[in-house]
Amino acid sequence: MAGTVTRRTMLGAGLLALAGVGGAGGYGVGLFLTKEPSVAGTAAPLAVNLPASSATPTPTPPLRKVTHDDSPALRADDLRYATRSFTVSDQLKSRITVRVPADWAYTKQTPPKSGRFTDRTKKRWIRIEAGFPITRPPAESMALREQQLAAVSPSQMVKILSSDVDDRSATLTYSYVPDEELSPRGILRYVIVRWVADDSGNCAVEMSSTGLPQDKDALLDVLDRATSTIERHDSEL
Repeated sequence: MAGTVTRRTMLGAGLLALAGVGGAGGYGVGLFLTKEPSVAGTAAPLAVNLPASSATPTPTPPLRKVTHDDSPALRADDLRYATRSFTVSDQLKSRITVRVPADWAYTKQTPPKSGRFTDRTKKRWIRIEAGFPITRPPAESMALREQQLAAVSPSQMVKILSSDVDDRSATLTYSYVPDEELSPRGILRYVIVRWVADDSGNCAVEMSSTGLPQDKDALLDVLDRATSTIERHDSEL
């Protein structure tokens, strides 16, 4: 159809597409998992620190006590997948089709540039973002997210666990403690963000799979399944 752009991205034989930080389930880092700012599309200026001579020193908040949620781990073998479709919009309107856990509920996000599928416990989810122009390689998007995380308050105890780049994607894994408003108990969260390129070599979709540290294998399974099946079809707003 005239005026419609179709994007399909593939990993191996599958379709290629990570967010929270919601971008970014999904970021305070709590922001990165709820109102995540995108770093996937066109470059936007990041906040710049004032020179030391003019900056007003900000007291460092005390570190919070970390609490571990001992819920049984999400198991990859227990997940059953279904194909779901939804639409997001930013500078473009993107129709997304993807396989996600069949019993995870879809939640429309604000702003509408991402969609989220959440499990019944509301402790795990996958966030998928599109609608941005496809102009920047995955590795660059990941580097910008790392800069954002480095500027997050020490009270949220962000810890980068791994960062990997391959021919078609970049994946960043980290843990953190949400803001007290979001998690009064200070429960440790585990996040995997992935940026995946289309045939142009630039990022077409950003995804983040979020849960508890003991869920890490299942969260990666959810992310890999989404990566291998996702389709993005664009049209003008």
